[in-house]
Amino acid sequence: MSLETTEALVASSNVYTWEPPNRVIAARYGLDPADILRFDTNTSPAVLSYLPDALEGPWDPPLHEYPDSTYAELAEAAAAYVGAEPLEILVGCGADEVLDIIAKTHLAPGQRSVIPVPTYSMYAVLSGQREAEVVSVPRRPDHRLDVEAVITALPGAGVVWLCAPNNPTGTPESREDLLSILDAAAALPDGGPAVVVDEAYIEFHGTSLVDLRERYRALIVVRTMSKAFAMTGLRVGYCVASRAAIERLERVRPPGSLNTLSAKAAARALRAPEVAAANAAALAEEREWLAARLAEAGLPPTPSVTNFLLCHIGSPAEADGLNEALLRGGIVVRTFGPRSPLAGHLRFTVRNREQNERFLSIIEAWSAGRSA
Repeated sequence: MSLETTEALVASSNVYTWEPPNRVIAARYGLDPADILRFDTNTSPAVLSYLPDALEGPWDPPLHEYPDSTYAELAEAAAAYVGAEPLEILVGCGADEVLDIIAKTHLAPGQRSVIPVPTYSMYAVLSGQREAEVVSVPRRPDHRLDVEAVITALPGAGVVWLCAPNNPTGTPESREDLLSILDAAAALPDGGPAVVVDEAYIEFHGTSLVDLRERYRALIVVRTMSKAFAMTGLRVGYCVASRAAIERLERVRPPGSLNTLSAKAAARALRAPEVAAANAAALAEEREWLAARLAEAGLPPTPSVTNFLLCHIGSPAEADGLNEALLRGGIVVRTFGPRSPLAGHLRFTVRNREQNERFLSIIEAWSAGRSA
């Protein structure tokens, strides 16, 4: 991480920050960062006796201090990974916090929030928290975007939420369809809504829209470390957008929601992208094996490009019955309520072969009982 990057983030950030981080102060005054004492943040001297050995120092900043509120190292690693500049990155405690920051920035009470459904449920939750008017746009029968219907709903909207590839269906979205929506939004007299493209599963399939951030100033691309990078418990997400768009989001971002360990680990992972790429490839291969076995059991899944499979089980009662059988076997899957457009479906995450075989043994027994 360069000192210039850290200095630039400190100088340009609109978010509340603490005093400059140790590395900046040390460089500015010719000091050793390890010799700097923080009397500004009301933290306590280090007490590490209760921590596992693996968590003992040295950490920058140490664990008894607040993290660098600019997250310069993580921003630089994410920027290098996606081909952007550090000042075009905003990090958060998981992609969910990034989505929350977007909603707080771009949605006012009563404003329209356009959500193609079915999709990630947090878009509606966050919109409801802002007292926005949720405009649900049904997807086509193949679960792809109904582009014309989405475009019709854009006027007066604050945000349109696009998940590509889509969760929970596992379907990809074409770049052409996404560009059509971006063009329509940009052509609106008021500049149109923020267009959020959630690329949580992009490492599994597809071409990112990060390269379009300057062409479409309303575009915000959201990423996560929870899927291909398998760092869910560390809660790290980020978004990529033009500097002007990031500046607006920074006014809402809290200064220390992401912890030091998570930020350090995520930066390290982003600097070794081949690990996530190999994991995504292995899971894709396992997904195809699992899909074939589910089809043999009478539950052919919706074609997926992600690390999960959506299956139509039958009636909502039948889906509930299979879910109960799985729970009795210690298997937890994603369910959908009776009012959901996916009522009667279940979603299954792709895991390793041993775990998938345990899951399938219950599926096959249930399927055989239904056929008997």
